[in-house]
Amino acid sequence: MDLNEFIKLSLEEDIKDGDHSTLCCIPAENEDEAVLKIKEDGIIAGLEIAEKIFKYVQTDCEITFTKKDGDQVKKGEEAFRIKAKTRTLLSTERLVLNIMQRMSGIASLTNTYVKKVSDYSTKLLDTRKTTPLFRSFQKEAVRIGGGHNHRMGLYDMIMLKDNHTDFCGGIEKAIDAANSYLTEKSIDIKIEVETGSLEDVKKVMAHGGVHRIMLDNFSPDEIREALTLIDGKYETEASGGIELDTIEAYAATGVDYISVGALIHHATSMDLSLKAVK
Repeated sequence: MDLNEFIKLSLEEDIKDGDHSTLCCIPAENEDEAVLKIKEDGIIAGLEIAEKIFKYVQTDCEITFTKKDGDQVKKGEEAFRIKAKTRTLLSTERLVLNIMQRMSGIASLTNTYVKKVSDYSTKLLDTRKTTPLFRSFQKEAVRIGGGHNHRMGLYDMIMLKDNHTDFCGGIEKAIDAANSYLTEKSIDIKIEVETGSLEDVKKVMAHGGVHRIMLDNFSPDEIREALTLIDGKYETEASGGIELDTIEAYAATGVDYISVGALIHHATSMDLSLKAVK
């Protein structure tokens, strides 16, 4: 969704026929200053989007940033100051905070995971376990936190998961169908196939026709066995139940990618507030 359209719809959802709390007591001509206060340590994210929200409502508002997206921040610091019409500040406050708090929480958690694998070549990926219509913000937060995005949606990679291969009649049939489809439609995207066992890996290696093999719910030792079978011929991805206390053991196997849905769906929003400057 276009960002301006998102902002428009989000404000309409919140304001509808009027921000009556503000309209009843704040004259239209009033102008004020507010500050974004950081109330816990972490990685700040969503500052660029916050600016776009404010300027969507009032193009001539003045914002002075003291932090940028991706900065490590501490409780008690400020991220920006904004001078604008008071009604602008009050009507946009919650939308800005909702987005920034969520994005900062995701960026902070992602950064914690990234530090765990920083000594290895493995890249940390997110997943499609996102909030509908909020995905682009969540995935941007992962990037800000130092992670990498997996596919954005169902349209930019073929991922043959267990349900696909089961419904299709097997891994080999699903791979063949995927390649035929891409040729017929003249679509240039990669094919990834999920494997749930070493036997599945052997089937894929014997058949070919993919770009990446997902090793789903494998133990680190099983990952090593699989990597020996794959022998660098395809990209590899470990997935399934990998958590903060186990991710380093997976990275140490030498797998190319580790995907962690928890980067987004287990993240806790960062505590931020927008306060009037008096």
